[in-house]
Amino acid sequence: SVVRSLVVEVGGEAYAFPLAHIERTLELPAEAIVQIEGRQHFWHEGRHIGLVAATQLLNRPASQADAPNIKVVVIRERDTLYGVAVERLVGERVLVVMPLDARLGKVQDISAGALLDDGSVVLIVDVEDLLRSVEKLLSTGRLERIERGQRAAREAVRKRVLVVDDSLTVRELQRKLLSNRGYEVAVAVDGMDGWNALRSDDFDLLITDIDMPRMDGIELVTLLRRDNRLQSLPVMVVSYKDREEDRRRGLDAGADYYLAKASFHDDALLDAVVELIGGAQG
Repeated sequence: SVVRSLVVEVGGEAYAFPLAHIERTLELPAEAIVQIEGRQHFWHEGRHIGLVAATQLLNRPASQADAPNIKVVVIRERDTLYGVAVERLVGERVLVVMPLDARLGKVQDISAGALLDDGSVVLIVDVEDLLRSVEKLLSTGRLERIERGQRAAREAVRKRVLVVDDSLTVRELQRKLLSNRGYEVAVAVDGMDGWNALRSDDFDLLITDIDMPRMDGIELVTLLRRDNRLQSLPVMVVSYKDREEDRRRGLDAGADYYLAKASFHDDALLDAVVELIGGAQG
């Protein structure tokens, strides 16, 4: 089968929106975007339309380009309208639909693939699924803002996290989890190593173990809170010690968050990081 589609670019990759679901395309100046109840909207034909970033929905890296206007595809599913911000509007194409490999199962927000004239693959967006993803992000409050103008250029700088732990496996696990989420991560093998790193470089968050040779985590946090330059740095303690008195000791020393390794899992760590410093570029 064939489908008439609008091909766009998101995070350097081509995606296609079936024309049947497209209300129209727009180029919005930054000042046309307003915040209503913490969500971004723009005014179009007498109504406010919610604006979402295609990069977040499709898990693509945000563009570093600082375009003056934001390119928006307004999609419709029955009475629901949303604006999806994309990097580039490539143009309309008639695409021959290629079903996805059944072994992949249902791919979130994607219905099929197709080939462009140059032989490159384009993924066809499942608009109904995409709108469900938008609603889910809205209900959990995790919808990211569309960055614009100089603010976007400034915020494209990734947030930096220092992980201090004498266990190689714990260090590497935390480094990978955070790197995969977009944070820039440095590691230190004990409190002394961490203290030297903190004094010589800038970080947005410190994650430290407690029991370490040379200088333990409590000493490290105590030193940090006494330092004029570092005293406001957010600190998370991740420790095998999960008794209430251990937790209290860490928080009393100046930690903002205490996570027991016994309850440690990917989401617990990442949720705590987002709670303390926000997303990697947000």
